[in-house]
Amino acid sequence: MLIGSGGREHAIAYKLSQSERCQRLYVAPGNGGTGLCGMNVKLDIMDFGAVADFVLRNEVKMVVVGPEAPLVGGIADALAADERMKGVTVIGPKKAGAMLEGSKDFAKGFMERHGIPTAKYKTFGTGELKEGKAFLREMKAPYVLKADGLAAGKGVLIINDLAEAERELEEMLEGGKFGEASSRVVIEEFMDGVELSVFVLTDGRHYKILPTAKDYKRIGDGDTGLNTGGMGSVSPVPFADKEFMEKVEKRIVQPTVKGLMEEEIEYKGFIFIGLMNVGGDPMVVEYNVRMGDPETESVFPRIKSDVVKLFEAVGNGTLNKETLDVNYRTAVSVVLTAGGYPGSYRKGDVISGVKEVEKALVFHAGTKTEEGELVTNGGRVIAVTALDESLPMALLRAYQEADKIKFEGKYNRKDIGQDLLRLMEGNK
Repeated sequence: MLIGSGGREHAIAYKLSQSERCQRLYVAPGNGGTGLCGMNVKLDIMDFGAVADFVLRNEVKMVVVGPEAPLVGGIADALAADERMKGVTVIGPKKAGAMLEGSKDFAKGFMERHGIPTAKYKTFGTGELKEGKAFLREMKAPYVLKADGLAAGKGVLIINDLAEAERELEEMLEGGKFGEASSRVVIEEFMDGVELSVFVLTDGRHYKILPTAKDYKRIGDGDTGLNTGGMGSVSPVPFADKEFMEKVEKRIVQPTVKGLMEEEIEYKGFIFIGLMNVGGDPMVVEYNVRMGDPETESVFPRIKSDVVKLFEAVGNGTLNKETLDVNYRTAVSVVLTAGGYPGSYRKGDVISGVKEVEKALVFHAGTKTEEGELVTNGGRVIAVTALDESLPMALLRAYQEADKIKFEGKYNRKDIGQDLLRLMEGNK
């Protein structure tokens, strides 16, 4: 059973359904695309008792948790505490491990304790506005403000003007800008470099480093406008070569897994490490405790191994005995959104052209089937992923295929991957 309803979950469901070891796949609650890979189930994923009852009733042997909210809420703990659930593998950390994403302050403290390279920082709570403003004045622009808790990928502000940074800090701490998530705010030094995502699958002792990816968070071309859940992704990242990835493994991945063991935090699942390449050296921006979205839509199609076998090994603590086979080709994912996203947008518009896409994969995010028709049901509607021999060819194919899909108000960025092409040109 796969928990979640986004493009990430459709990409994971696509790989799960390919496994000979997967006899039946349930997706809760799923979307218009996951129903093509398995059976969608109407369930409140934050009602852990209802999830457990369904698992038992349907003889589910593995639960894969897609999004962060149930993990931070303690779904893995709730299922492990249920005596009836013995023998059910859960892919996703317990609450203690999920704090790596659930609290920016905890994550920064963890990095500090284990010598993992990251930006200088301090955390301030409600009632510490004066101290927070004083710390801002010690920093150089741009100023980075992060809501401590979960804010659906929108709780990070990067501001060039000190007065504006002070106003935003006040709005976060005292104005409830991100609700409870910003009752504590991490202020940190700005890291100048190129961002990338590194994904690790771990059984708590052993690990596999999955393909790298870069995602595009801003709504507008040239990384302008509001932050979104992600407008597209590319895998692999060209500059993440053997030498760079050796630094990532030695300085970040190994101390992270070792640190979890030392702190006796049981961790079975994904660690998403948001990195900055600062002059050839990797620095950690943040941890997430699940796969990223839309990175999963370009990473998972490149995994050739049976993911159910890998997940079973995670459950058994034998991940070191498995091999991870990866397709060498480049994957590009372009996200199609409803007009107006990430602000207010319409739902219920009919989607056409999906069946005309033949040379790419279509991963549904905000879709549902209504009276036999596929309609929009979210801000990010569909991700179109193309694989090809090179980045330019994969980009061309992804955009050609994405153009075939139509719905009222459809929007997508036109510049996914262009920054990486420029980097590659500059390095020639």
